[in-house]
Amino acid sequence: MKNKKIREIILGKPLDPMKSETRHSMALVAFLAWVGLGADGLSSSSYGPEETFRALGAHTHLGLYMAVATAVTVFIIALAYNQVIELFPTGGGGYRVATKLVGPYLGLVSGAALILDYVLTIAISIASGVDALASFLPLGFQPYKLWAEAFFIGLLIVMNLRGLKEAIQILLPIFLGFVATHLVLIVYGIVAHASHLPQLVPSTVAETGSLAGEIGWAGVAGMLLLAYSQGGGTYTGLEAVSNNVNLLAEPRVRTGKMTMFYMALSLAVTAGGIILLYLLWDAQPTAGETLNATTFRRIIASMGLGGELVNQIVLAVVLAFEAGLLFVAANTGFLGGPSVLSNMAGDSWVPHQFRYLSTRLVTQNGILVMGVAALAILFWTRGQVTLLVVLYSISVFLTFAISLFGLCLYWWRHRKDARWVRRFLLSLTGFIICAGILAVLLVERFTQGGWATALIIAAIAGLCIFIRNHYRETKRAIRSVDRVFANQPFGPVKEAVDPEPDAQTAVFIVGNSRGGGLHALLWVLRMFPGHFKNFLFVNARTVDAHAYGGEGALEKMRKDAARTLEYFVDFCQSHGMASASYIGFGTDAVEEVTRMCEQINREYPNSIFFTSKLIFASDNWFTRLLHNQASLAVQRRLHLEGLQMVILPMKV
Repeated sequence: MKNKKIREIILGKPLDPMKSETRHSMALVAFLAWVGLGADGLSSSSYGPEETFRALGAHTHLGLYMAVATAVTVFIIALAYNQVIELFPTGGGGYRVATKLVGPYLGLVSGAALILDYVLTIAISIASGVDALASFLPLGFQPYKLWAEAFFIGLLIVMNLRGLKEAIQILLPIFLGFVATHLVLIVYGIVAHASHLPQLVPSTVAETGSLAGEIGWAGVAGMLLLAYSQGGGTYTGLEAVSNNVNLLAEPRVRTGKMTMFYMALSLAVTAGGIILLYLLWDAQPTAGETLNATTFRRIIASMGLGGELVNQIVLAVVLAFEAGLLFVAANTGFLGGPSVLSNMAGDSWVPHQFRYLSTRLVTQNGILVMGVAALAILFWTRGQVTLLVVLYSISVFLTFAISLFGLCLYWWRHRKDARWVRRFLLSLTGFIICAGILAVLLVERFTQGGWATALIIAAIAGLCIFIRNHYRETKRAIRSVDRVFANQPFGPVKEAVDPEPDAQTAVFIVGNSRGGGLHALLWVLRMFPGHFKNFLFVNARTVDAHAYGGEGALEKMRKDAARTLEYFVDFCQSHGMASASYIGFGTDAVEEVTRMCEQINREYPNSIFFTSKLIFASDNWFTRLLHNQASLAVQRRLHLEGLQMVILPMKV
């Protein structure tokens, strides 16, 4: 069986990016976006509330404050991020906000933190999901958890390479099952202890006063702040919608805001409700079980559904849905991470290959990198959720703080806007909360994983700066080549000359640079004077993530490509040379160029193909990684078909 056929069986048949119905069929409506992007936030209720409650130690009565604070914080951050959706409807979220509103280097820090955030989204969600499954399995399963986590990551990689909507629709029943089962347990768990609710507030206030008498109000405040910060993982995922607005159905801003509302409401009810359940049902840690599993076991036993076996089955179903939702949440990392890499590639912080789409119109390179990085993090941390939560929370709240600081600056600069006071105060409140949580986490957990987060983000940022400097130097060199050829005079001929099919034909594969195309043309004219009668120009534009996701970007790409080819054709015809052009669009430039060259060879059998290739003074594996080497790939393909192609070196 051929490799292409095997690929189609695993990943599905190629999609045509130029068909408008393809984009429409892939765009996410608010409900599916809630499933695909909101699952990250909702799933954090599986580990965020537990970390908060554990941090309270023996003073569990303080959980009431935490439940209220959690619900309020969710809505504050969600409302603040609604502004990001309004201001940046093409996506990019925290990275784009920081870059545009604060500056490119703080944008780079935010982008590096977001990349780590999404890698950790995958790692922590899979690790927590396997922990949930292991809660109703024998203790002998514990040593095999890491390999189970690796298996699930591999499965998600394959699903996402098939296409994001396909992956979300497969995971939809799991998401709905989680929402239904947890809502029932939360409502029943609260109603079953309804008789305790009237006394809950007075008794909590009284116990807090008693505690303050022992350790002082400053001690109580410090305990609350630490527990609040420890549960920072609860709010992770709220930025996912603003990062991926480009994936949403039109009108994007409205769809994004509706998705954010679904996310905030479901997370506030679930996370706040679970903390309240811990308090009402006197949850205590049990070896080999999550706090959720322990609490749900007691609630299910009180329902009177049947014997011990029935209760075990119901608990197993609930925990299976919880684990399933965590796997859905891990999928958010495969949606958001490649999107951030794509935006950073557009600004040349990371290799441009991260903008390229596969035949299934997904950012394949980004998906693979996120999956491999998540596996590395998992094996490094041995899947320890407590350590992963620390790494995760610091990276997320660094992005939150920078983004909300950018919004504060934006509204301060736009004080003439009638809404500025309200929105400035909202952004400022969100910034103070997020910066406070970040500061506490860095101080309290620096030796327990915080240092690693800072080191990883700094390493990513340093590598990005090195990459951007290389691209900047390359662009400067290409512009200097373009300037050399910019003054090439047009000839006096006004009439077009049509190519003759049987004549000797020089075919030039050109890109965006006019200098590269003219370099090849003038070299051929100098080396083969009078030999070629036809001069054809071929340009294949790559439909990448920016072109496919941005409104009107495809049409702009068509016009730019047509303008470039028109220049070459006009130049040749002005000198009395027969000339024509061919243009193609696809996700793989090599594939598209090869197809067009084969078509041209059928029409003009006496063709020789030419293109230019950048030659660097110090060529190494790094420069080959940053540049796609398309000319060499096309040459190999054409040589296999028996066609002649010459690559002309252009030193930069």
